[in-house]
Amino acid sequence: MSFVLDPGAMRLIQAAILADAKSNRDVVELGSFVATFNPQDANPYLNYAVPFEAAVPISAEVQELADTFRRRERRPRLEYIPAMAPAVEDVLLGEGFAQEGRLPLMIAGTLRSSEVAGIELLSPGCDEEYAAVASVQWEAYEEEPPVPQRVIDALKRTSELGGVVCLAREKETGQPAGAGLCAGPTRGCAELTSVGVRTQFRRRGIAEAMAAWIGLEAQRRGIEHVFLMARGEPEARIYKRAGFDRCGEVLHISRT
Repeated sequence: MSFVLDPGAMRLIQAAILADAKSNRDVVELGSFVATFNPQDANPYLNYAVPFEAAVPISAEVQELADTFRRRERRPRLEYIPAMAPAVEDVLLGEGFAQEGRLPLMIAGTLRSSEVAGIELLSPGCDEEYAAVASVQWEAYEEEPPVPQRVIDALKRTSELGGVVCLAREKETGQPAGAGLCAGPTRGCAELTSVGVRTQFRRRGIAEAMAAWIGLEAQRRGIEHVFLMARGEPEARIYKRAGFDRCGEVLHISRT
């Protein structure tokens, strides 16, 4: 079952997605689109475009968008809420784009905190703890080590900009187990993202506990709308148990 958001709240979520995409990236406006590029990392999830609300792009704009990505040696790609620009998808499909996925879009409802035996959740307070967060996320998302310093610095900036960073670790040994974050807010709206749990700690409820903890901490800091994009249905069920309600979908679409 989905929770129906009013158009104004959905507009805030789309604005927050775009604001996060623009953060510390090169930004290029191309007709109906805003394209963002990470000059240091070709990871497709760090290089994508977002259409303007209610955009109706023409073929030439889509071709210019694709050419701009290729000149920067990046895959032409978009991430956006299709309900905010319903005419865009058909145009992209007609120009050779293919759907990567339709991710469940979820928003914090009545969050339910939970504890995991032997695990503590905390906000990093020193370089070592930020490095632990980065190492967990790097491992959970199967990136090649070592972790670049820029990733650790980005986590610190998230905290400085009013976001929430979470480290889950074993109480007894201090061994990092999981991590996640909520970006700094845009007009009272922010994304919970990058939740990861190391393989040996999975299936213990750590991701669910972190999602609720991060969401509650973000709300305590005055962030009104905390939203997330679940990777798929199994992840959506985890976030549902934490108290997040489905409110729409986010389209990931690209061209080879």
